[in-house]
Amino acid sequence: MNNLANRPVVLDIDRSVGPLPDRLVLPLEHWQESIRFGCSLSTMQRFGTMLDELLPAEYGTVFMGSGDFHHLSWPLIARLPSQTPFQVVVLDNHPDNMRFPFGVHCGSWVRKVAMLPQVSHVHVLGITSADIGGGHAWENYLTPLRRGKLSYWSIGVDTGWSRRLGLAHAFRSFDTPAAMVDAFVEAQRTQTPPSYLSIDKDAFSPEVAHTNWDQGQLLTEHALALIESLRHGLVGSDINGEVSHYRYRSWWKRRLSAMDEQPDIDPAQLAGWQAQQHALNLQLLAAIATRSG
Repeated sequence: MNNLANRPVVLDIDRSVGPLPDRLVLPLEHWQESIRFGCSLSTMQRFGTMLDELLPAEYGTVFMGSGDFHHLSWPLIARLPSQTPFQVVVLDNHPDNMRFPFGVHCGSWVRKVAMLPQVSHVHVLGITSADIGGGHAWENYLTPLRRGKLSYWSIGVDTGWSRRLGLAHAFRSFDTPAAMVDAFVEAQRTQTPPSYLSIDKDAFSPEVAHTNWDQGQLLTEHALALIESLRHGLVGSDINGEVSHYRYRSWWKRRLSAMDEQPDIDPAQLAGWQAQQHALNLQLLAAIATRSG
């Protein structure tokens, strides 16, 4: 196994990621105000250029910190070689395919990734959020769903509106996490592309890992089964969903964050939550290593 190709990288923007074996830490705290939660396309372009300059030729799983940085998956995926198509597998409690008119943010980046020519398909698994329910249907970008580039795998969400719009092929609805995992594992038996894996730990039940977003129902065993099903290997991976607190200087980011109703972080519980998060990171990293290289 190539050690460089499996060396984890920490984009250390919010100082929330615990120590990882043989990690490469990129100190990027000065980006926090401009990049956290959302940013303009020009800011994201500058961030992507910076990554190209700092990242080594080979590296392993990238840790971003808070789920507020999930849109950083976009430049990480976009910089991958385009010769061989690959699928993107996202574990997330939200579709991250919502309309955002100000550039890109942590809830809108999936559309950008689905547009990349090297991405054959994007699967978002573990959604329990009402973001894909009828009341929020208009907020979803429909083009990647309609064109067969994006699928939602949800648990306990009424997505009947998708049938009325002719989008039923893009929606897989299940009653339990186990049923969803079993269906995805079976579907992967006939798939041949390699995968890029992106994990937002808000897809997990709070008993597995507390985050600062509303959370899903996945257990560790479900994630390990999903990772194991990616039998044609990983071209890259990232993990976010750490717990961190930040007070924005700009009023509009404070406003946007409030509109998304992020749960408050209990200071008395923070250390315990971070320890729980760290233990899960190590388990996920070990599982990913068996599919990388």
